[in-house]
Amino acid sequence: METQGAHLPVLLEECIAHLRPAPGMTMVDGTLGGGGHAAEILKRIAPDGLLIGLDKDMQAIERCRERFAGFAGRILYAHSDFKELPRVLAENGIGPVDGILVDLGVSSFQLEEAERGFSYNQDAALDMRMDMTSGLTARDVVNGYAEEDLRRIIREYGEEKWAGRIAQFIAKRRGQASIETTADLAGIIRNAIPAAARRSGPHPAKRTFQSIRIEVNGELAGLGKAVEDFAALLKSGGRLCVITFHSLEDRIVKQAMRKLQDPCECPPDAPVCVCGKIGTVRIITKKPVIPTEKETEENPRARSAKLRVLEKI
Repeated sequence: METQGAHLPVLLEECIAHLRPAPGMTMVDGTLGGGGHAAEILKRIAPDGLLIGLDKDMQAIERCRERFAGFAGRILYAHSDFKELPRVLAENGIGPVDGILVDLGVSSFQLEEAERGFSYNQDAALDMRMDMTSGLTARDVVNGYAEEDLRRIIREYGEEKWAGRIAQFIAKRRGQASIETTADLAGIIRNAIPAAARRSGPHPAKRTFQSIRIEVNGELAGLGKAVEDFAALLKSGGRLCVITFHSLEDRIVKQAMRKLQDPCECPPDAPVCVCGKIGTVRIITKKPVIPTEKETEENPRARSAKLRVLEKI
């Protein structure tokens, strides 16, 4: 995730310190975005290292192709979800890698391009697709999902207290006319939340927009499995860095890492382990790394970021 204007990558120094890129290494940036993290990795693995860069957003890949034109032959691009990394490496004949970075935030480029429909602050058609070649859009979710499914998504993915009222208001409004724009949806959400609850805290539409974006892009589906896959793709001593931006993501990543470190399935009171399952990683960050006060002042979007790191044994 990168900040507005300067497009600053989140937790950059912390990521590089934990990832430890060095000359000749093979590294992965699973979410290229604006290329902020990738730029620092490329500098450190030069002159003969290789960076595999993935992104669901073809526009992000094209921006990075232009930005990193001077690194021809040192970066391999893949228009793909980071969860497809095992396939991408296999298809390119690449074996175990030295490090993997995944930043689960929405790129500032996506937020700032009004026509992408991610922002409740800019009026545009409801879209929210990170991959513009995929089918499901925010318009499909808002107008096509059953009211109870909308309620569940907004409550679970957005952790929104007023999920029931918001889903009810959306269902009532689309019964009169389809909901087509971000401004339409933001207005409905605002009306659904009682005035007293709107006086403090974030924008009233923030959590609902987040929940719909997660649904459209399948952001949580397969995330735990992806962490397991990444660990299997690392060389011994290689590291995985994952940046999350809300509690559901962080919980999934934390639990997946803990399972990899301690996969034993024996009863807690068993005197000895008989299942034979041994951890393949060690968790480097006992608690997640969070941005400094200085970084959050310079980049408010970094405020909720958390970095978790594991190392392959």
